[in-house]
Amino acid sequence: MDSIMNIQTDKKDQYVIQIFPPDRKGENAFLKLNSLLEVYNGEQTLEKILIDEVTPNDGYHLLSGKGEYFTVESEWKHIQDGCGFIQVDLQVTFNKECSGNYGLQFNADLIGNGKPTWMIPGAFYKENRFEHNTRQYPRYDYRGGNHGEMVSDYWSFRSDRAALPAVFTWNDEMSGALCVEEMSELGLTGLGFKGNNEGTSVWVNFPYKEEPVTFIGNAIPAPKDISLYSFTPGEKVHLHLKIYTGSADLHSYDPFVREMYKIHQQEHQLNPWMGLEEAAELTAHGLYTWHYMPEHRILSETAAFDREFNNNVKGMGDRPHMHVGWVSGVPYAYALLTYGRKNNNQEYVNAAKDVLDNIASALAPSGTFWASWVLGKGWGTGWNPKNTWLQARTISEATLFLIRALSFEKQAGFTHPDWEKAVQSNLNFAVIHQRSDGNFGSYYHCETGDVEEWDGAGGILWIAALLEGSNFFERDSYRSAAEKAGHYYESFVLDEYIYGAPEDVHLTPTSEDAYNSVVAYVLLYESDKNEKWLNLAKSSADWLMTFRWSYNLAFPEYSFLHQYDFRSRGADQASPSNQHLHNYGLFCVPEMLRLWKYTDDTYYLDRTRDHIACFLQFIARKDGDFNAYKGMVTERFYNTNCFQPKGMMLTLSHSWCVGLVLYAAQEALAYNDSLLLS
Repeated sequence: MDSIMNIQTDKKDQYVIQIFPPDRKGENAFLKLNSLLEVYNGEQTLEKILIDEVTPNDGYHLLSGKGEYFTVESEWKHIQDGCGFIQVDLQVTFNKECSGNYGLQFNADLIGNGKPTWMIPGAFYKENRFEHNTRQYPRYDYRGGNHGEMVSDYWSFRSDRAALPAVFTWNDEMSGALCVEEMSELGLTGLGFKGNNEGTSVWVNFPYKEEPVTFIGNAIPAPKDISLYSFTPGEKVHLHLKIYTGSADLHSYDPFVREMYKIHQQEHQLNPWMGLEEAAELTAHGLYTWHYMPEHRILSETAAFDREFNNNVKGMGDRPHMHVGWVSGVPYAYALLTYGRKNNNQEYVNAAKDVLDNIASALAPSGTFWASWVLGKGWGTGWNPKNTWLQARTISEATLFLIRALSFEKQAGFTHPDWEKAVQSNLNFAVIHQRSDGNFGSYYHCETGDVEEWDGAGGILWIAALLEGSNFFERDSYRSAAEKAGHYYESFVLDEYIYGAPEDVHLTPTSEDAYNSVVAYVLLYESDKNEKWLNLAKSSADWLMTFRWSYNLAFPEYSFLHQYDFRSRGADQASPSNQHLHNYGLFCVPEMLRLWKYTDDTYYLDRTRDHIACFLQFIARKDGDFNAYKGMVTERFYNTNCFQPKGMMLTLSHSWCVGLVLYAAQEALAYNDSLLLS
């Protein structure tokens, strides 16, 4: 064992393990472990199994300890391939003569200066929620807090909330992480952390526990959930985990995430149901048939799987609403337009143009697009914290894809002056309202256009819209504004905390923020080949991969997703607030594939392939397929006990989910030989 791991005795002659970061810059910064396991029964800790004996061997150590309840024999091996980590294998024997229900916890303390910060990939980022955030979900506070409001200085979670079942912590001198698999011989595992003036700890649980409360998707939490395993006399179980240490750099998670992905890539297989061409054909049909409402000139946001149910509830399963971007609108009309032109389907072309004409014809008094159209109400502001606010991401995304529609149509010999006028109004608005430091703001007053919320990175997608607008309209001022914004939003990327993209999760870190950042910085790099932009695109993509599942979830035996053998590798968590799997990462497929080409880093290719392959599942192939209709695609696959039980699927087709498959399938065809999806 090399110098990364040091075993010594403390003042009480008890063994203590110190695990240092590879650079070992500070002798007083390390992960500290002074027991092999803690044993608990319900809420009470029964014993800590201390290290009684240490036996060095060639390349590993054997550590053992015996308590009243359990005996532990363990092997600790430093795996030096890749980023390096310590593999811990525990053999645990139950000592009691009567059966009993217990939980086991493996703890590590982070020693060093500075208050801690955290990441559980896909589930928890830093403090996770600002105090002033309007959305309620778990928040960390060093000072403690009100558990009823989901504020605490400690948290434990089920591992199936995590895209990679790992808990990372940082202080001013180093970082450390514990990683397990989702399932163990004791069932579903868990992850946890604590940080206050008494110290900083991370842990894994066998089986899981959730405390101080359980987040189920609502503002009001459920009670804590302490899961125990029923041990029988003499029973032996084998448990496994990995320990990683790195620098204090907030990006130090990336080497370990890559290393764990490499392992999971071999162990967890993909299962696409079809190739790209079939997916495009089906989703073009689905978007036109189930979401296009010619009487309203919209792409309806939802369409019910169960058409009989929809009829019985007066059509309310089909939501006759349309956002102009994000969950409906321009991006998906653009995808239908391109597919219709390429495949000589005039019905698709006419429908797409109808929707785009409708959106382009309706600008708010501010000069931007309205956010959404609702039957009986007309054009309005969407799902924002205030009903007078328009959100930058929704508007900029609509602008970006209307520019793409203009460019595509121009190449085909068609012009659309009304589209051009609407796009320029939006781009000019962005330039005029941009702050001197480059910030576009996140929320605008729908009438005055005043920026009413500057916080967050909700405006980052204006970069892409302005760059493509600069090319189409030959306006250097648009490019200059985009470059200025690139420098401003850099701080969010370097802080590993990009937030503010979706309307409905105010100032929350989300996978959608990562997608937007990737698109913005790839396009900036393409505009001037500045390596700074490429590095920011790479960092954005690395952060994105913390939301992307590296493994296939073990769904309950009788659940829908288990019966259909849904493979979750490649799916993305929507956000720590909206814990379900979604396909919005298809939004940045072309930019991710170009990033792979620019960097020659096959990690980006592999993980983009995973995402595409994941969502080549559950596209309805015929009427009746998984109780849906041909071409329908759902928004939500439930990975944990949030909103719905694990293994369920939302039985609504969403226009953005259908449209993103259609968009990405067409874009990815140029890389089909590299993707090897069929």
